[in-house]
Amino acid sequence: MTDAQSGLTQTAAKLHRKMKATADAVGILLVDGFHYLALFAIGATTVWSALAAFISMLGKGRAELSDILLLFIYLEIGATVGIYFKTTRLPVRYLIYIAMTALGRVLIEIGGAEHKTGKDLLIVAGAILVLSFAVLVLRFASHKDDPSDRPSYEA
Repeated sequence: MTDAQSGLTQTAAKLHRKMKATADAVGILLVDGFHYLALFAIGATTVWSALAAFISMLGKGRAELSDILLLFIYLEIGATVGIYFKTTRLPVRYLIYIAMTALGRVLIEIGGAEHKTGKDLLIVAGAILVLSFAVLVLRFASHKDDPSDRPSYEA
């Protein structure tokens, strides 16, 4: 009787392992499929928005500094998507660069359109400074893990 129970237990354990392996494979397939679909959607939206902004600049006959910074934001978003697509790691530094560029646009708009020289300018400039320190901290913290932080002559 114990041999029959032992055989049944082993069979159940094998079946459980096979079911878990199948469920894990399906889960990985679904998650990867969602990642690729979302990355293509974000990439296509970025290209579409960048082209619309560029066509708008052509329509105006000139590009202002804030327009050029907007194109840089689209470039950084595209680079972030590309890096995530290749490595499946989200480069947080690029997101901070995007935020800094966006704040730079805000700084230009506040200073240029409203001609303010008070608190608003200091707050935005302070936010850019804080983000700059965050990038510095991330670079030092990730120096061992991120090959892009190493000089190109190191192997």
